[in-house]
Amino acid sequence: MLRFFLSRLALLIPTFIGVSIVAFSFIRLLPGDPIMLLAGERGMSEERYQQLQALYGFDQPLFVQYFNYMTDLLQGDFGTSIVTKRPLLQEFLTLFPATIELSLCAIIVAVAIGVPLGVIAAVRRGSWLDQTVMGAALVGYSMPIFWWGLLLIIFFSGILGWTPVSGRISLLYFFPPVTGFMLIDSLLSGQAGAFKSALSHLILPTIVLATIPLAVIARQTRSAMLEVLGEDYVRTARSKGLPPRRVIGLHALRNALIPVVTTIGLQVGVLLAGAILTETIFSWPGIGKWMVDSVFKRDYAVVQGGLLLIAAIIMIVNLIVDVLYGLINPRIRH
Repeated sequence: MLRFFLSRLALLIPTFIGVSIVAFSFIRLLPGDPIMLLAGERGMSEERYQQLQALYGFDQPLFVQYFNYMTDLLQGDFGTSIVTKRPLLQEFLTLFPATIELSLCAIIVAVAIGVPLGVIAAVRRGSWLDQTVMGAALVGYSMPIFWWGLLLIIFFSGILGWTPVSGRISLLYFFPPVTGFMLIDSLLSGQAGAFKSALSHLILPTIVLATIPLAVIARQTRSAMLEVLGEDYVRTARSKGLPPRRVIGLHALRNALIPVVTTIGLQVGVLLAGAILTETIFSWPGIGKWMVDSVFKRDYAVVQGGLLLIAAIIMIVNLIVDVLYGLINPRIRH
């Protein structure tokens, strides 16, 4: 198992280098000049402009800039925001709990609903229930996030008035963050109504972000279940007179979950990508909205470092999924 883990870990190194090259090149292709952005409407002299170019290293050749950037990365320095002058890693760690909270809620909803729907659709293959579930999954997967989010805001917030439009909690509540997770911090604050407010702000963003992973998980679960239900050991279990729930839950679903676990791990990238749109629509103060704002501000350090940090998180999650896959199915390790 250790050899399997080390082989998967070794693959992360060239992957991370490739991502760093893409992120570094992408930032240089963005229009606009971050130095001129610092000047604002007042402008600046040519001498001051050259000084700032040298300060941020923009006067050096691209390969020298990349080498210096990777050297700083190896020392744990992801750079400093050009706009806020704060260390990038500090800003990331401050905002990341908001994204984690939203993504965790979304993946929990997607798994809790998607897996049972996929099992039901497989067991009732060809029925109206199967066609309804798969049709809804196709619609959910095809639906644009920004359109779906705005539609829910108009209906539930605008027409019905059930949920807030944006933010993480009402402005009526204020307390210092302890964990960074608003649901936990609102409980720890002891303020009446704070947890309810935080939960109500979380409902719509969670639904929007969970829609695509839910559809993918449901379809993958159905496909895996259909394959497993045709295996000899399932037919043998049925011939022995075992209850259908035991056959499906213990023998079929347990083996069908192997590809489903992989699918769930791959949805982390979808969640982080979807968080960019979801957080922007709902003004959710996470890394997605932070990245979008940084693009508009031409904050090279934040966009570049943020892309690398997000990519690193996705790679680590995929590594964990690979290890879990090897634990579930020992044949994978060989």
